[in-house]
Amino acid sequence: MADQNRNVQIPAEILAAVRRIEIRTRRLVEEVFSGEYHSVFKGTGMEFREVREYVPGDDVRAIDWNVTARTGDPFVKLYDEERELTVMLAVDLSRSGRFGSGARLKSEVAAELCGVLAFAAIANKDKVGLVLFSDRVEKFIPPAKGRSHVLRLIRELLTFEPEGRGTDLDAPLRLLGSVLKRKATVFLVSDFWAGDFTTSLSVLSRRHDVVAVRVRDPRESALLELGLVHWVDAETGRPLLIDTSSARVRRRLAAGAEAHDGALSKLFQSRGVDVVDIDATGSYVEPLRRFFLGREGRQGRRRAR
Repeated sequence: MADQNRNVQIPAEILAAVRRIEIRTRRLVEEVFSGEYHSVFKGTGMEFREVREYVPGDDVRAIDWNVTARTGDPFVKLYDEERELTVMLAVDLSRSGRFGSGARLKSEVAAELCGVLAFAAIANKDKVGLVLFSDRVEKFIPPAKGRSHVLRLIRELLTFEPEGRGTDLDAPLRLLGSVLKRKATVFLVSDFWAGDFTTSLSVLSRRHDVVAVRVRDPRESALLELGLVHWVDAETGRPLLIDTSSARVRRRLAAGAEAHDGALSKLFQSRGVDVVDIDATGSYVEPLRRFFLGREGRQGRRRAR
């Protein structure tokens, strides 16, 4: 499970794909997301820097009463934010990610989106790590800093071949709960077509900031009318024959997806988990930007109260 460095020859097309993602995601971070990331994801605490004389407008709660009593003049304490955070990307590599009705597969969209989050993290001097999972934990790369580390994570996201086919969200959540000793921000990136993971999510979200990034394709819940279609379940390999021209079949599929998503939304809301919904056939930029702006607004309202 733990990653080992290997001297392997990386194909030129993979290096080119990694470079394309780097160029696009770094530009997005520099132009759109870096400041918003910094505002939304605060450091783990405050570190004392120095004291200085009080000036009108200073927060009286920052007065250092010991120094004030000793000197006879009011002094205030100054602090710096302890900026360094740990960001973990927990990414679903199950077979259902290899689907896409648009220009890209869900897994390709997820890889690029993770590139944005990783470059935003290192731009703010945070550490970022990676957990790849299917119906088991496939790979764990500990958090670290630096451009070369992020490029390695992107390469793994593009090239890693999982052993499992299905999706088990319990396994990565339990792993993160055991290895993360300090509070971290966990981006759980999946289509969330999986079994129950309530207990492990509850445990992890009590100690850490968990954000669910749901990458979906609209054709997963809304079929086109194409008549009889031979379908293969990507995760189980089970063949299916579906009559897509049947209104009853289409309604059942849509109702099942709606019920599934409704239960997920209730679970996330009850555990304080934010959700970012990404349509794999469109752009992830605006949904991600809305998430940052929405969270910053909520934090501002809480501070104002």
